[in-house]
Amino acid sequence: MSTGMGQPMANYASARRAGDFVFASGVVAVDPVRKAVVQGYDELPPHALQALRGIGYVTGQMTVDIYEAPAVAQSWFVLERIRQLAAEHGGSMTDVIKLVQYFRDLRHYPFYNRVRGLFYPGEPPASTVVEVSRFMPGDGALIEVEATIYLPR
Repeated sequence: MSTGMGQPMANYASARRAGDFVFASGVVAVDPVRKAVVQGYDELPPHALQALRGIGYVTGQMTVDIYEAPAVAQSWFVLERIRQLAAEHGGSMTDVIKLVQYFRDLRHYPFYNRVRGLFYPGEPPASTVVEVSRFMPGDGALIEVEATIYLPR
């Protein structure tokens, strides 16, 4: 089952199983219909907006939302895609044991970290954070996340 959300932008697998592990490729917030990087709240589904409002985002104040929206929307999108990849392999976010998070600018990490709390209300998985200002796929991509998922057979 594939949702079509966040399919790879090149010829590679979005995830691959090896024994008890599923390795998810780096996920970038690309809208598969427009083939463009998500940049705003208007590109997210209503349930995402409701959840983000609950943690203080999607304020309706243009001068606030215009600055927060790209990083917040991309954070939700990539984590939702990882949740979907885990589900496609029979797992959930609690089965994600490691995240490697790449940021164009580390100043986006606090936005991402709050959004990550929606997907991990308890303790998040082991994590690595890397700033990669020159090697993101496209100028609009602020965040890329890869995941390791443990699913014992």
